[in-house]
Parts: sequence; C-alpha cells; structure tokens
Amino acid sequence: MSQHAAIPLLTPLLPDREALAPYLAKLDQNRHYSNFGPLNNALEARLAGMFEEHGAYPLHVTTTSSATLGLELALSSLDLPAGSKVIVPALTFVASLTAIIRAGYIPVIADIDAQSWLLTPEIATEAAIQTGARAVLAVAAFGQPQDTRHWSDFQRKSGIHVVIDAAGAFGSQWVEAPDIPVVYSMHATKSLAAGEGGLVVSGNSVINAHIRQLSNFGINLDSNAGFPVGHLSFVGSNAKLSEYHAAVAHASLDQWDAQARLRQDIYRAYRQALEDACGDLLQWQAGITLAAPTIFCLRMAAEARDRLETICRQRQIATRRWYQPLLHQHAAKVAPIIKQPTPVAEAVASGLIGLPFSPFLTGEDIARVTKAASLATASLTLTHQA
Repeated sequence: MSQHAAIPLLTPLLPDREALAPYLAKLDQNRHYSNFGPLNNALEARLAGMFEEHGAYPLHVTTTSSATLGLELALSSLDLPAGSKVIVPALTFVASLTAIIRAGYIPVIADIDAQSWLLTPEIATEAAIQTGARAVLAVAAFGQPQDTRHWSDFQRKSGIHVVIDAAGAFGSQWVEAPDIPVVYSMHATKSLAAGEGGLVVSGNSVINAHIRQLSNFGINLDSNAGFPVGHLSFVGSNAKLSEYHAAVAHASLDQWDAQARLRQDIYRAYRQALEDACGDLLQWQAGITLAAPTIFCLRMAAEARDRLETICRQRQIATRRWYQPLLHQHAAKVAPIIKQPTPVAEAVASGLIGLPFSPFLTGEDIARVTKAASLATASLTLTHQA
C-alpha cells in the first residue's frame, strides 16, 4: 500500500469568503435573489464585454442555471419539428446527448476527427446527407475550441442549424461568428466557476431573448411582443441563474486571469514531464494551447492504459476514462438515437485516459503520475525501440 496521500482527479477552486464578501453585500442590499436580478444582469453585461474584445460583432450573453439547460434551451429555440435529427459527436459528455433528447429531437451519433478529436463540418456534412439531420450540436471536447466561422459557413451553405457545446472551453472558445450560439458551463470544476450555472453567447439578440424567455418557463415579459405579458407563449423551463451563483461568478471573474495563468503553467510542466518520460508513446489532442485547462487527457495504447489504471489504483492516483462509454454505448432506454459509423471515436476511446489535474497539483504529484505512466509504457518502449 502506498504511503503517499491520494491524488484526486479534480479539485475545484472557487472564490473564498473574502473574495465573495463585496458581492454578497450587494445581494443583501438588493434583496433580489433570482428572476434576472441586478447581479445576474451585471454579470451578463460584464461577460458580453469580455467576449466582444475577441470578436468583431456585438455579442449577447444569457445566463442559465446550468450549461445542460443552456444547451437544451438553445436547441429548443431552433423551433425544429419534433423528432428532427441533430448530429452530435460520439466522444462527448452525456449532457450533449440528453439535451438533444429533452428538446424533443433525435441524436445522430457521428464520428470525430483523428487529430483534434472533434466533430467537424466535413464529418457533419456527410452525416447530414446520410440522415437528413436538421441541426448540429458541435462540441469543444476537452476545452479545445471549435471554429465558429467555419461552422457559420457550414450553416449558411447547408441550411442546417448549429449550436456549440463549449461547456469546458471558457477562455479558449470565442464567438467569432454572430449566428452561432455557444454554450458554456460555470460548474465548480470549470475555469469560470460559480458552483453551478451556464451561459449562452451569440451575436443574435433574438436568439438570446428567446432563450431568456424559455429559462423563465416560457412566460412572455415583453409588452411589445404582440402577446399579453404574463402569458405562457412557449414551453420552457425554470433555468434562471440565482443571484447567489451570479455573486460567485463575479468573484471568479475577478480572479480568472491569475487562475488561468496558474492552470497553464501546471499543464505545461505536466505535459513536458510526461513527454520526457514517455516520448511519442503518448498522443495529445491537436489544437491550441488552452487559456485555462481544467482536465488533463491523453491517449496511449490500450494495454498501456489498462496497466496505468492498475498502477494508479495501487498508488492512490485517481484516473478516469473521459466521455466513456461513447454516446451510442449507453443504456438501451436512452433512445431513440441514430448511429453513424464511428471508427475514429472508438479507436481514440480505446486508449484515452484522464489524469489528475487542478490548480492544487504539485510538482511531487506530477512526478508520481509521470512515474506511473513511465512504468505503464515501459514494455511498449522496448517494443518501439526494437
């Protein structure tokens, strides 16, 4: 049995009481705790300004009580016929799948790119030809951003609607095309942490206003809408962000730049240590250096992954097979779905492993994980050299 302390997979870092104090004081002063309160509205404006610094268009932000509900409402706002088919990558968190189903649509499980591990417009085009899909839920898997301009071109040429699930990509995924709504998470494990919450960003004020209304059950609050105020005009949900969560989000934003730099520094040192120990026996997701990494995932040979999991269990190092099982491999009751061929997703998943990562990870922790990975790949190294 290892004498070392356990290394957890993820350790959330949220603002402490001192950082929260000024926002909680405002909350007490306002006596407004939900229903689009002043802290929430200020948060939306603050985030819109942040996104506009990285785009060429005015952008709109609508908060939700979770990213999952943000996805569901963004998909519902497309107002597609019930049972419409929506393309989604096989390698993603289950919330992408459940949001499609709960919006009344049918998921079409599609493959991913072998290098980026993302669904691409090219893959979506083929899946749409095969299935007649009316929309795409593209995912910024592991925080790696999608190209909104590329997806905007796809949407314009194909007539197929696009929503991007960027739950874990705050700070890396920007909204550079005004017609593509992008959904982010403020869960406790994300880089912009409010404990729980989500936000939808787009350049279309009509989309955001619709999502805002859907988050308030679908009740009309606009006296100019041609429909009586207070009447239910859509079937929505209760997905409003509370003022308490907005307070935490404000405090997180105050600290975000410093925390992002810390996460980058840890990630770089971690990856370098593993590359030095294991070389090209590890495959990394292709793409940009993330602004604020929140998880640490890589691919290795399936047998090496199995050995690494065993070694880590013995040494009290947590691991996870991120986004597995793949979407089409869940229970039969998670239906209906349509599955396209997914050979790349299945190959990537066969050796994918998530290792511990958090702002609290130490150099000693990295050394312990690196040693475990070196042992797991030792026999592969010999084979590779031979």
